[in-house]
Amino acid sequence: MAGLYIHVPFCAKRCLYCDFFSNTEMKYKAPYIAAIIQEMELRKEYIGQELLDTIYFGGGTPSQLDASDFEQIFSSIYRLFSVSHTAEITLEANPDDMTPEYLTMLRHFPFNRISMGIQSFKEADLHFLNRRHNREQAIEAVNLCKENGIGNINIDLIYGLPGQTQPEWEKNLEEAIRLDIPHISAYHLIYEEGTALYKLMEAGKVKPIAEDLSVSLFSLLIDKLTAAGYQHYEISNFAKTGYISRHNSSYWTGKKYLGIGPSAHSYNGIEREWNISSLPQYIEGINNHTPNIEKEVLDLHTRYNDYIITGLRTMWGINLHDIQKQFGNELKVFCEQQATHYLQQGLLISEKEKLTLSRQGIFISDGIMSDLLWV
Repeated sequence: MAGLYIHVPFCAKRCLYCDFFSNTEMKYKAPYIAAIIQEMELRKEYIGQELLDTIYFGGGTPSQLDASDFEQIFSSIYRLFSVSHTAEITLEANPDDMTPEYLTMLRHFPFNRISMGIQSFKEADLHFLNRRHNREQAIEAVNLCKENGIGNINIDLIYGLPGQTQPEWEKNLEEAIRLDIPHISAYHLIYEEGTALYKLMEAGKVKPIAEDLSVSLFSLLIDKLTAAGYQHYEISNFAKTGYISRHNSSYWTGKKYLGIGPSAHSYNGIEREWNISSLPQYIEGINNHTPNIEKEVLDLHTRYNDYIITGLRTMWGINLHDIQKQFGNELKVFCEQQATHYLQQGLLISEKEKLTLSRQGIFISDGIMSDLLWV
């Protein structure tokens, strides 16, 4: 089983905090569609003959595409790959794109999961983040998806906004719980260099919240969602039973995936590849049959480090037996030794050869992972 990721870079406008590769020039849409179809032709062997278990349209804003775009893309996917009849097929979307007409159109295609960047149910937050939608559009989008037979819904939320209080964040979470959304991804606001948000911070116009408040907001996130029946299966991800994201889980469990489109990443267990983050250069390279791709061949220690970083983020953790089998006894012993201190402090839990983060360990997960890495 493998995954297919298609990066759709188009956005109507850029959000304040976003550092993902995107482009607001829709004039490139037709040559982009032709290029991603050609890239699938050129690179279909990257994942061998693996059956596609997940297909994910990410962005950017994939809901900027229309019926003719999806018709071309899906026709090519099913022609070039073997797709599981139970495949999870996700579309990232902006809430204001989720009109009755757009959702009716989507039902003609095999989408069975929608992931919406709602970010907040508070109008002032949405205005600050430069989001296109408002609170009512966010709520209506969730309800419209359900009414159109798409119950597998994820929403993204952001916390740690400048000036945000614990009661405000709690109200956001209560709104998501009230809407009975089966999957919630929640991320702390990050001031990425080069973004409009970062420039505001440099100019002294906004200030990151205090670390103790960050911890309180994250703790509240865990408490509220687990009490509401969500499984905290990855540091930033929570799901009701049966709604864990199969595509995102493939990244954390080491499955193969092929990334199509500008800036998209691929992994086949041996190497990582990533496309150039430039739409014109991406299209030019594909048209010349010389894709602008960088590659990293993964040595033993890099693969071990990847296993630690991705595995410890999840409720499945890391398995010492698997480490020995995949990376050898030396790295298994090293991992055990490095983990001892955290096991004694109750920050890691050991059960049947499996190591997972405890509730307390989640809060210092970066430090624990760093100490288990081979450097």
